[in-house]
Formats: sequence, structure tokens, C-alpha cells
Amino acid sequence: MTTAERMDQKDPDDNVSPEQVRRGRRTALLLFAIGFGPMIFATIMYYTGWLNPAGNSNNGELIQPPAPLAQMQLQGASGNPLVDRFGPDEPDAEWMMVVVSEQCASECEELLYLARQVNIALGKNANRVNRSAWLGSVPDDLSARWSNEYSSMERLSILEGRAPKWPSGINPEHQPRILLVDPFGNVIMHYGTEHTGKDMLKDLKHLLKLSQIG
Repeated sequence: MTTAERMDQKDPDDNVSPEQVRRGRRTALLLFAIGFGPMIFATIMYYTGWLNPAGNSNNGELIQPPAPLAQMQLQGASGNPLVDRFGPDEPDAEWMMVVVSEQCASECEELLYLARQVNIALGKNANRVNRSAWLGSVPDDLSARWSNEYSSMERLSILEGRAPKWPSGINPEHQPRILLVDPFGNVIMHYGTEHTGKDMLKDLKHLLKLSQIG
């Protein structure tokens, strides 16, 4: 091919005007707003009580500001970072309940049971919420029963060579908690044995009703 022929074959992008570029960006932003705007707006209203005369209606303990899941340095059973499953670009992103406890004694197992029962009670929405657990140590008795009682709960671990940074107010060494993670990968709320299944179920039903993803 001669130099003249190469000059005649222009890149199609060279013909795109600045106005077309700006129009394309506006279209992309509009599509994002249509897809995720209602979720973001509703979430802000829910957490802040904005436009809600009764104030916040959540039963769990809010984490303010929400903590990014990435800082917890967790990985799934497959060995991949847990945070990779979340975000607006992930078509299969779900809500997740994560039980965290350094030593899984009676209170810890109470939360494992609570998470399982709440998940079942969601009925047709149960598949929108996943369950997992990071447990530093598990008694032999619980280990023996795990496959029968908690087979649907994924066991998590800490990424090799990493140190987890738990959300504000969360210390698994002192107290087990259930962390609620939204589809964007934010830890937004936590629960303990002071909460009932009805408390958690009410929050989840409300959030799932507001959510456009997960």
C-alpha cells in the first residue's frame, strides 16, 4: 500500500465531531442515571431519613459512612477477592449477610442461625441475598454439623499477606456481628444477638423493595 493510499484510509474516529463526543457522554450518563439513579436516591433517603417524617426506619446499626468491603481484605472459597463480586458493572451483584467472629462460640452460632432463618423468610427474594461467614476458629462440634446446617453459607478467609480493616464499631475478636453488604460493595449496617429475626427481615424487605439491582 502506498503512502497516498494509507492517507486516504482515515480512522472512522477522525470523523467524529466534538459535539458527537459530548452527545455520547451525555447519553452514557443518562443511561447510568436511569439504571442506578433510583437505587442511589432511595438509599440516601433511607439512610438519612430525608423526606421521611418518621426519621430513619432501620432496625440495624448503621455504619456511617458506609465502609468499602475492599478494606476487609476477604476472599471467597475460590480464592478470589470477595469485593470483585460487587459493583455497578457486575450483572450478578447481590446483597450479602456476612457473619464475622474470631471465635465462633454460642453467640456466633446464634447469628449464623439468624442469618439462615432470615434468608429463608425472604421467600421469593431469598435468591437476592447471599450468606457467608468469616470465622477465625470453629469448634469441632460446629465443624461436624456445618455441611448439614450451613451448607449454603460460604466460608471466607483473609487474603494472603493482608490485614483486614473492620468497619467502625466492628471488632470480631470481642463480639460477633452480621454485616450487611449492598450490591455496590458497601458495608452499610450490622446486627448482633440483641436484634431479632424480625428486625433484620424488616430492614432487608425494605431495602430490597427500594433496590433496582441485586
